Amino acid sequence: MSEKASIDLAGVKQSRGVGLWLVKVPKYLSQQWDKALDNGEVGNLRIGKKAGKEELCFRLNEELCTLSSREVEVMKIPRDHPFTMPPVGGPSLAVYTTSETGEISMEGMIVKKAECKPAVQGYMKLKKMQIEESTKPQRLSQQLEKAVTNIYKPVANHIVNAEFEKKKRQDGRMVRAERRVVLDMLFSAFERHQYYNIKDLVDITKQPVTYLKEIMREIGVYNTKGLHKSTWELKPEYRHYQSTEVERDED
Repeated sequence: MSEKASIDLAGVKQSRGVGLWLVKVPKYLSQQWDKALDNGEVGNLRIGKKAGKEELCFRLNEELCTLSSREVEVMKIPRDHPFTMPPVGGPSLAVYTTSETGEISMEGMIVKKAECKPAVQGYMKLKKMQIEESTKPQRLSQQLEKAVTNIYKPVANHIVNAEFEKKKRQDGRMVRAERRVVLDMLFSAFERHQYYNIKDLVDITKQPVTYLKEIMREIGVYNTKGLHKSTWELKPEYRHYQSTEVERDED
């Protein structure tokens, strides 16, 4: 047997037995209600009598009476919606709610049923627009009368791709070696010559330019003027050839 669920009746006790209405509304009207302001007010209910019979009419707030379609066509939807009140019969109906924790609460009993209908004026135009919207295709094909201009023709290679390919050719498919390996190659090269431009160092180490410059800034000095302008040389603390040159000068 299934377990019996406990039902919270606090809501019924607070309402002191006041019954609830079950009202059926058109789809477009419920969609307009979702656009209501923060206070949640969507309209008011007018109750009157005509020929001894009770008449009810729901009047939608003015700011919710505008409806727009995909074609940005704006129209006014009916504001007044009269109620029809069929007699309540059959089994008893109640309203229940379920909380986030799964607790079931009873809010009250259904004492009246009603159907909210729009006024005839403007309703048929509204339904026509809804039908046209639902039948419109998402995409349309169009036949071109003139040849496509060069603006729309595909480009063999875009500028961004060309610059990337140029940089790729300059760097080649170079893979960064370990820093220690690159340092050994650089120190070995500077033992043979004191000055190198960056192109020669790339040819010697086979390393990307950006990676090579990063290492050279740590161990070298870039000459911006003088006889050896635009070349690199080692910082004094890394120059292994200095003592040899001094000895030659003394001789």
